Amino acid sequence: MTKEAFVNTYYPLAKKAGDAFGLNPEVILAQAAIESGWASSYGARVRKNFFGITAAGSPNAYWDGSYSVSKNQYKLKFRVYQTDQDSFYDFARLITSKYKAASAVSSDTTQYAQAIAYSPYISENNGDNREGYRKGIISAASNISELIKKKYP
Repeated sequence: MTKEAFVNTYYPLAKKAGDAFGLNPEVILAQAAIESGWASSYGARVRKNFFGITAAGSPNAYWDGSYSVSKNQYKLKFRVYQTDQDSFYDFARLITSKYKAASAVSSDTTQYAQAIAYSPYISENNGDNREGYRKGIISAASNISELIKKKYP
């Protein structure tokens, strides 16, 4: 999927989730792009999990408790969603309820990227790289912003 097709397909989902939870849809979509390889990952394609959200916690309105286990060395359990939209809603719910410092600055991509990359959302124990993640969100958000401006002038 091209970046343009990704934005055309998933921006409406990010917008709905952002509107529902008071989160900037561009940072939602940027994080989805980073976490899912622009919707090319197994997690996005099969689990409908665009954010790499693990199966910790209790089921909620957007996640029924279904999960699958990764086949890599970490053997993490990842949430499986019924719809793509559920993944976006659950992500926005998670950020606004558990990562309030990042949520509070979601209108500023640079501040959001810093806040989320250096929060417990990222686990270096799982091989994550905080600085790389921060830069990735900023880069993806820049690409997304330009594509949104073309489509929604």
